Amino acid sequence: MALIFWLSIFVVIYTFVGYGFVLFILVRIRRAIKGARPLPVSSDASLPSCTLVVAAYNEENYITEKIKNTLELRYPAGKLSLVFITDGSSDRTPELIAQYQQIRLMHSPERKGKIAAVHRAVTEVTTDAIVFTDANTFLNPDALINLCRHYSDPTVGAVAGEKRVSAGETADASSAGEGFYWKYESKLKKWDSELYSVVGAAGELFSVRKSLYLPVSPDSIIDDFMISMLIAQKGYRIIYEPEAYAVETASENVTEELKRKVRIAAGGMQSIVWLAGLLNIFKYGMLSFQYISHRVLRWTVTPFLLVLALILNALLAAQPGAVLYQLLFICQLGFYLLALAGFILEKRQLRVKALFVPYYFCVMNYAVIAGIIRYFRKKQSAAWEKSKRKEG
Repeated sequence: MALIFWLSIFVVIYTFVGYGFVLFILVRIRRAIKGARPLPVSSDASLPSCTLVVAAYNEENYITEKIKNTLELRYPAGKLSLVFITDGSSDRTPELIAQYQQIRLMHSPERKGKIAAVHRAVTEVTTDAIVFTDANTFLNPDALINLCRHYSDPTVGAVAGEKRVSAGETADASSAGEGFYWKYESKLKKWDSELYSVVGAAGELFSVRKSLYLPVSPDSIIDDFMISMLIAQKGYRIIYEPEAYAVETASENVTEELKRKVRIAAGGMQSIVWLAGLLNIFKYGMLSFQYISHRVLRWTVTPFLLVLALILNALLAAQPGAVLYQLLFICQLGFYLLALAGFILEKRQLRVKALFVPYYFCVMNYAVIAGIIRYFRKKQSAAWEKSKRKEG
């Protein structure tokens, strides 16, 4: 029992904290041996031709501002194409986009899901690079240049931008917790990229070489992750570019954030099943190590080990003279009581930021368990499931 407890604690700590320390050390070892990775070339002549693809479903509240933001993006003249695809939209989104001659609108009244819409658009793309971004996110002016400059390196197959969550001083647990999570994720991705490769890209902003794009199954739940990882599986690196970023507002509340996280968790489990070959560290080496450490543990065993560690700790602490286990149990119990306090105060709309992180941490791990159950019960659809966002 004690052995299982300590193994559980080790995996939990490694998953959420330890991997970051390991990355930090490995990156510095790599710098000492090989030096820093060279900066990418970003002259107009070196940048590839590019198509920006925006999939929008019933986004009339955001689409005009998104178009304005898109038209302000900088890129060499004659090298950029803009495609907005609005399949299944029943509001004014297609009508609003059609007013802009600079944008190619692709619309079908049938709703088959985001990835089916994206595949339809990509079949007509003729540029060297494709950039994908969501309709409710806003990019910095040089985002496309900063993404596509990495393709001067032939080993690069995809580039992940940074997601930034806008959360003000009055942020609730979903806003502050999500913002903190993405700041931590950004640091891990930066180190992942420098060591070898990022493990997956988020749909808010990422790019791929057109020649490497593979259409994933229409049933894919987190298609952005699958598209990028299939490229990594071919032996190409996924680069992280923090100077290309997409800003979006946080989920409207914890309930909406939970809905989004459960869907991602179900998609994570699906991706692990579909990408089972990447677990072979003897074949994929560093990529497998990063994939297992950064993604697989989070999306599979770690949330269950949190529960197991608490139960085993309680049993071990009940034994006579088990002072160490008693102290550890008090620490665990205290952490979850803080999360519970955060939940209660959130329901009463009282903001205590110190409680947001433990509360959000518990919400995230509950979402993984719920997502795994949903995946195996085949209850998760690949079609768009929009979460409500706070007004910007």
